[in-house]
Amino acid sequence: MEEERKNNFLEEIIEADLAAGKYDSIVTRFPPEPNGYLHLGHAKSLCINFGLAMKYGGRTNLRYDDTNPTKEDVEYVDAIKEDIKWLGFQWAEERYASDYFDQLYEWAEQLIERGLAYVDDQTLEEIRVNRGTVETPGVDSPWRNRSVEENLRIFREMKAGKYPDGAKVLRAKIDMAHPNMMFRDPILYRIKHASHHRTGDKWCIYPMYDYTHGQCDSIEHITHSICTLEFDIHRPLYDWFIETLGIYPSHQYEFARLNLTYTLMSKRKLLELVEKGYVSGWDDPRMPTLCGVRRRGYTPEALKMFCDRIGVSKRDQLMDIGLLEYCVRQDLNERSNRYMVVSGDPIKVTLTNWEPGKVEWFEAPLNPAAPDGPKRRVPFTGELLIDRADFMEDAPKKYFRLRPDGEVRLKYTYIIKCNEVVKDADGKVVELRCTYDPTTHPQSGQWRSVKGTIHWVSTAFAREIECRNYDRLFTLEDMSLVPEDKDYKDFLNPESLVVSKGWAEPALLGDPGEIAVQFERVGYFRKDPDSTPDHLIMNKTTSLKDSFKL
Repeated sequence: MEEERKNNFLEEIIEADLAAGKYDSIVTRFPPEPNGYLHLGHAKSLCINFGLAMKYGGRTNLRYDDTNPTKEDVEYVDAIKEDIKWLGFQWAEERYASDYFDQLYEWAEQLIERGLAYVDDQTLEEIRVNRGTVETPGVDSPWRNRSVEENLRIFREMKAGKYPDGAKVLRAKIDMAHPNMMFRDPILYRIKHASHHRTGDKWCIYPMYDYTHGQCDSIEHITHSICTLEFDIHRPLYDWFIETLGIYPSHQYEFARLNLTYTLMSKRKLLELVEKGYVSGWDDPRMPTLCGVRRRGYTPEALKMFCDRIGVSKRDQLMDIGLLEYCVRQDLNERSNRYMVVSGDPIKVTLTNWEPGKVEWFEAPLNPAAPDGPKRRVPFTGELLIDRADFMEDAPKKYFRLRPDGEVRLKYTYIIKCNEVVKDADGKVVELRCTYDPTTHPQSGQWRSVKGTIHWVSTAFAREIECRNYDRLFTLEDMSLVPEDKDYKDFLNPESLVVSKGWAEPALLGDPGEIAVQFERVGYFRKDPDSTPDHLIMNKTTSLKDSFKL
């Protein structure tokens, strides 16, 4: 019997809160910044936030952290929604930080009136230097003791557009000697004369993340604000704003973010790969974006299985991408249709005892997991193609594919024997002349066992396709360990995409393409959106087998 899964630390916290009557129900949120596409790290966060709400009968809001108009775009807003729906989640309310700009501004004026915020004329570089270090206290700004009246006047002038970008900022007035650097008078507002994708030109001052996030959670009565571990140092400031303003006491909890071998999750670096043409776009199947892995053929079910297996912890760790690929195979093995496809450098097989012009049709299951389910019809003729890897002229003893004078079964059909090897002028094998045993028909003949079974296609019915064989985008296992004298792009894998031809049985062209299919004995492939009726393109999702062990 499968061992019951223990609660993770977030589930323990929520169950304790509910048992104590702290909340009637829980409310979580997923707060992406619309400055890029969601990636696999976001998938983990989505599964946690939506999964916890679903488990405990709560709800999850989608709230865009849209406080930086120069980097945000409606394209990203729409793509994020599409990705969340693809994963199978539905948010309770769609919100934006910009929905609360008026309230955030009002609270900022309240802080000024209470002597807890001031306008600073220092440059960002001066502010950085004067903040001090973890060993030394910061230095007060020369403008730290402006009067309340002056701060209110200047802040309102900032809002009215009187000053250029970078001229002034609004800072909280806390403690320039605080051991937590976040408390050394953090910046609340900066001037940005930039049009916002929702508010247009209404604002030319925009709130900072640390000032915005907790208050937005509070407005929405988020009970459990779940962030990745790098935000744990921000939590005391998150609490300070809420307590100082006397608003709904949302609370933040942190979990370890997803780090994956041979993968980068930095939006900034992923954007650079797109903009400089190292990949074809955000949805390039080598990218760790959700639209990229979707195009490659990963399924929502596989991603959820992966997130469940890696669990939720408070300790950073590097997860093996092999586990993700294992989950993809586990899901596709149960559901994908099967077809035979021969690689782009095949060997012709001629059956010398086959009746010329004869075509025999065999029925094969679309999915062996459902043997009584739909079938596909496979044409068999006297001239076939097989993978070059399935023949060896000087084969070792335990080689069970085709060899001179050897026998194999052609999958779903007859046993054949290789009688003659034909080579071209360069000595390359170009044809195998074989005979088939008509008594070994799988449905009506006599059963005879041979150790090897290989796949094939009929030359007359085969359809040429393009295969895009994808591999890992980077060659360095842990991309956080890029040496200081190197650029992360130095570790791009030159073999991450290899394009080849293939020859497919005709039934493949009629597949609906909803999920990846299995090329028998090869791997899983998904139809690419670039395909046309005359040119089928298949993206390799993952290999059929791998060395990864649970």
